[in-house]
Amino acid sequence: METNIKDREELVFLLSEAAEFEHTVMCSYLYALMSLKRSTDEGVTDAELAAIERWRKQIRIVALEEMLHLCLVNNLLTAFGSAAHFARPDFPVPAGRFPADIELKLSPFNEDTVQHFAFIEKPLEIDLPDGTAFRHLHHYHREIRTDLVSPTPTDYASQGHLYHAIANGIDALAEKLGEDILFAGHGEAQVGGAQFALPGLFAVTDLASAHRAIEEIVIQGEGAPAHSEDSHYARFAGILEELKQLKVARPAFEPARPALVNPRLIDVIHKNSATTVTDPLAIRVVDLGNSLYTLMLRTFVQVFAPNPLPQALRTGLAQAATAMMVALTAVGEAATRLPCKRHGTAGNAGLSFELPGSIGPLVQHCAAQVLGERATQLAALARTLEKELHLPGVADSLESVATRLKKLHANFEEHFSADTATLPRTVQAVAPATHPVPAPLRQDPDNPNVASTDAIRIHYDTKRCIHSRNCVLNAPRVFLANVVGPWLHPEETTPEQMANIARDCPSGAITYERLDSGPQEAAPEVNVLRVRENGPYAVHATIALEGQEPMFRATLCRCGKSKNKPFCDSSHLAAGFTATGERAVIEASPLESRCGELAIDPTPNGPLEFTGNLEICGGTGHTIQRVQTARLCRCGGSANKPFCDNTHAKIGFRSDQ
Repeated sequence: METNIKDREELVFLLSEAAEFEHTVMCSYLYALMSLKRSTDEGVTDAELAAIERWRKQIRIVALEEMLHLCLVNNLLTAFGSAAHFARPDFPVPAGRFPADIELKLSPFNEDTVQHFAFIEKPLEIDLPDGTAFRHLHHYHREIRTDLVSPTPTDYASQGHLYHAIANGIDALAEKLGEDILFAGHGEAQVGGAQFALPGLFAVTDLASAHRAIEEIVIQGEGAPAHSEDSHYARFAGILEELKQLKVARPAFEPARPALVNPRLIDVIHKNSATTVTDPLAIRVVDLGNSLYTLMLRTFVQVFAPNPLPQALRTGLAQAATAMMVALTAVGEAATRLPCKRHGTAGNAGLSFELPGSIGPLVQHCAAQVLGERATQLAALARTLEKELHLPGVADSLESVATRLKKLHANFEEHFSADTATLPRTVQAVAPATHPVPAPLRQDPDNPNVASTDAIRIHYDTKRCIHSRNCVLNAPRVFLANVVGPWLHPEETTPEQMANIARDCPSGAITYERLDSGPQEAAPEVNVLRVRENGPYAVHATIALEGQEPMFRATLCRCGKSKNKPFCDSSHLAAGFTATGERAVIEASPLESRCGELAIDPTPNGPLEFTGNLEICGGTGHTIQRVQTARLCRCGGSANKPFCDNTHAKIGFRSDQ
C-alpha cells in the first residue's frame, strides 16, 4: 500500500475509512453474537451450550475492543481537527467501499462466519482462506491517485497495513507542517476513561500518543508484530477449532439460530426479496432495534461534540450510550428468534443496522432533551412489545436512560450559553456543617441512636449497619451491645477517639459531628471500592447518591437480596452468596486524579453505575482496575463479577424487592 499521504485532507479521508471499517466489522460481530442459542431447549446439549457461552464471551470481548478501536480512531480524527466519524455503509456493503478482498456482511454464527472473522483479523504472514460463503465476486483495484487534489481510496491487504500507512502519513505530515500545527484539535472533543470504561482508551494529543493508539489497534486485532493469545485473530482461531471438533462429534450441531444473511427492513428496489423482513412482529422488533442503534450512535456523536462541555455532561451522555448498547443486544437476540416471513421457511430475522441519512451532532443546548424524547418513545415501544415476547430489561433500561438524559438537560443544557465555558456542578458532597454548641446532652430522649457531649455528636443509622462490629469491639464502653434503653455513651472516650471509631465504620452507619473546634470528617485522598469476599462493595469516597445526604462511607449490596437496596443489609449471609473478592488485575492507565466526587446511580432493575475517579480493589487491597466510569453487578448473577454482564435482565432482577 502506498504511504505518501500528501495532506491533512487525505489523512482525514483514510482515518474516516478506518472508522467505517471498525464500525462495520463491529456490527458483523454483534450480529453473529446475537444469533447464538441460549438454552438446551434450542436443540443443543449441555456441553455444546457451555461451549456456546465461552464463544459468546469471546465475541463480546472482541466487539468491545472494536468499540475501543472506533473511539481511538475518532480521537485521532479530532486530534487533527476533524469531527468524529460514525457513518458507515448499510448492509449489504456495496462494492468499492472497501478493498475487494474484504467482504463484510451480516451473517449468523457458523463455521463459515467464524472462518471469515479470523480471515479479517489475520496477520499478513498467516495464509488463511476466507469462509466459503464469502465469495469475493467483485474484482477491482483501489489505488491512491497522486495526480488529484481530492483524496482517493486505496487497497490494503490487512487492517495493519492500513493503520501503518496512516502512521507513516502522520509522521510525514508532522515533519512537513510541524507537530503542533498538525495536531490542531488539542484533544478538545476526545473521550477517555471518564466517559467509557474501556481499558486502553486515552486522548490523542501528539505524535507519540497517535502512534500508541495505532499500535494498540493493530496488536489487539492481528496480534502482530508478536503473537498474542488475546488478539482478535487468536480468539476467532480458537473458537473455530473448538467448533470444528464439536461438529465432528455431532454433525447435526448448530450453535446459532438460522438468522438471515444481510436482512433488510426497508428495500425500495426489491420489496419482496427473500431477505426483506415481512413478519409483522419481527418488523416491530427489528424496527425497535434499528431505532435504538441509531439513538445510540446519535448519543455517541454528542459525546464527541467539540463544544467545551462540562465533564459530567459528557460522561452522562456516554453512560446513556453504553446502556443503550446493552439493551440493543437483548433486542437483537429477540429478533433472531422470530421468523423473517409470516409464512414459509426463509429463516429467522435479525437486526439490519440500517441508518438514517444523517447522524450528525445535535444543537448542544437541547441535545440531551432531544435524545431523551426519543428514548422515552422507544421505551414505550419496548414496553408494548414485552406483552408479546421476551425482552429482558429493555424497557426498564430505556426508561432509566430517558430519565438520565432529561436530568442532564435540566442540570446542564438549560444553563448552556455561548458565554458558558464551564457550568456549576449540581451535586456537591460537603462535610457536615458545624452547629452552635448545644447544652451538654449525653442522650437524646426521643432517639436512642443519637448521643452527644459538649464536644461531639454521634449518630447511628440502623438501616445501613452491616454489623462489622468495629464499634463494639474497639469501644465497648461507648457502644453497649444487647442492652435495654440508652446504649450510646460518647462521654466514655475522647472526641478524637470517637471520631476515629466512626471513620472506621465501613458502612457509614456511624457518623459524627464535631461541636468543638475539631475537624469534621474529610473526603479521602483516594476514592476506593473494595470487593468483599462473598459480601458487599465497601466504598470510601466523596459519595453522591441520589436521595441520600452526602456521605463518605457506604457498603452496597451485590448479592441482589438486600431489602435496603442499594445498601447492604447482610442478606448475603442468609442467602449463602458466594463471589470472590480477588479478581485478576485488569491493565489500566493511572488516574490523573484519584479523588473528587463519586456519583453512584443504582439503575432501576440494573447495575450500580459509578461516575468519577475510582480504584476498584480486591478484599486484600490489590487494585483490580482504575476507572472513571463503571457498571458493577448488583443482581448477584454476573459471570464477570464485579462487573455487570447484563445477567440482571435475563434473571428478572428487581431493585424494588
